[in-house]
Amino acid sequence: MGQQLTLAGTLVGTGYPPYVIAEIGANHNGDMGLAREMIDAAVESGADAVKFQSWAADTLISKPLFARLPGLHEQAEKYALSREDHLKLRDYCIQKGITFFSTPFSFSEADMLETMDIPFFKVASMDTIHLGFLRYLAAKQRPIILSTGMSTLGEVEKAVDVIRAEGNEQLALLHCVAVYPPEIQTVNLHNIRMLAEQFDVPVGFSDHTIGIGSAIAAIALGASIIEKHFTLDKTLEGWDHAVSADPVEMAQIVREGRAVQQALGSSRRVIGEAEQAMASGMRRSVILNRSMRAGETVTLDDLEYKRPGTGIRPDEVDRVLGRKLAVDVSEEELLTWQDFA
Repeated sequence: MGQQLTLAGTLVGTGYPPYVIAEIGANHNGDMGLAREMIDAAVESGADAVKFQSWAADTLISKPLFARLPGLHEQAEKYALSREDHLKLRDYCIQKGITFFSTPFSFSEADMLETMDIPFFKVASMDTIHLGFLRYLAAKQRPIILSTGMSTLGEVEKAVDVIRAEGNEQLALLHCVAVYPPEIQTVNLHNIRMLAEQFDVPVGFSDHTIGIGSAIAAIALGASIIEKHFTLDKTLEGWDHAVSADPVEMAQIVREGRAVQQALGSSRRVIGEAEQAMASGMRRSVILNRSMRAGETVTLDDLEYKRPGTGIRPDEVDRVLGRKLAVDVSEEELLTWQDFA
């Protein structure tokens, strides 16, 4: 389902473990010490990457909106990361052995991330219809992960076409419901298969639900990327902590998600060697319910079916009925083909 993509040297797509992104976003609350603690926790959980958000108050929100929402400007200024902050966090991630990347919210922030040599770009759902921005990012010829929240299928198609028109085929889509949290009946995880079939790209899930159930279910439906907001404490003040996974949940997503992906296996019916070995002990064989002598004819009333399964199989019983025994056979002894003339 969908082609494969390489993200920071890791193959992502059908047949590979889910690529798990711990989205720190703005959950660092402007505290670099907290940001480093969150990176440490993401590493401990087994996540493949941590994602931040690259924006400044004046590149994201208009002045009239700030005026209508008192306190928002101060909060946006507090949570924004400077270029120096980005560099420090990138270097810390390199030191800790986890991939650092970010979502740019403007052209200048995309350029800044490019100079930092991030391995790929993430595009937020709000920018699926920002076609000029998508074109600008695609031209940089780095992989793009595009969230599809709030977007119609036609809008997603336009976005994909714009990216591909720049000669950039390094694309993955994330099914997303851009509500924090969404009602569970609105999550529509079957969109994962639909998007993969429609666009022939790896498809993942940007999960804003509470808990880990939807993320695990998404992997079972073929999601090759899981992006989940990440926090150390769901009660912290800030925008996304309440809908985030804590370190225990993130570790469960990584561990159980990889197990689910392995369990999916193949649609081809295969009976493995271990299961074949079990069959010989657990299946039944045809036996006699009484001792019989050579020359007697076996009838249905003479037979029972018990373990082990090393003798004549129950589905072969028609070949037994009406035949004469060539040797004496004791009660409950497994019949073999050598017992017949």
